[in-house]
Amino acid sequence: MPETSLTTLSGPALLPYLPALARLRIAVFRAWPYLYEGDLAYEETYCRTYAESPGAAVVLAIHAGEVVGAATCLPLAQETDNIQAAFIAAGLTPGEIFYFGESVLLPSFRGQGLGVGFFQAREQVARAWGARLATFCAVQRAPNDPRRPPGYTPLDEFWRHRGFTPRPALTCTMSWRETGAPVPSQNRLMFWTKPL
Repeated sequence: MPETSLTTLSGPALLPYLPALARLRIAVFRAWPYLYEGDLAYEETYCRTYAESPGAAVVLAIHAGEVVGAATCLPLAQETDNIQAAFIAAGLTPGEIFYFGESVLLPSFRGQGLGVGFFQAREQVARAWGARLATFCAVQRAPNDPRRPPGYTPLDEFWRHRGFTPRPALTCTMSWRETGAPVPSQNRLMFWTKPL
């Protein structure tokens, strides 16, 4: 069986992989806890940000020539205002922070160390850029949400083992259409941070 390799790309080298990244985001984020009803046209436009932003990078997991996972990162100062706002309000400087966007991996490739590799590769990019802090955000769902699948295990312990700490005072909201919903809704996300 072929091995799964991780490769970090940036700039124009990412362009051929953007459709695969868009499809991955739609497939993975459709599941709990995001329940995201993705749109391919929007996704391809969104993913192009990583090819066009200086300092941005995408770590690709490639198996038998197919992209089976990806993790994104870019300087926080290049993110949208709603992502930066909580840090500015807390007196933190976006120019010193690197933002880790999505980390998406097809279910059959989980549990093989690729998630750890995603974080290690992104931290390497952030350190090379000169960031002092890494951050990402995760959607917050009520523990008794009836849509939560039986046996679901949150990723909190995995993130803690990577050295990240939850920051309840740092939050943002994002809007997306959830599966089965006719219109987008606002969702609260909490940031986790790690000194670099």
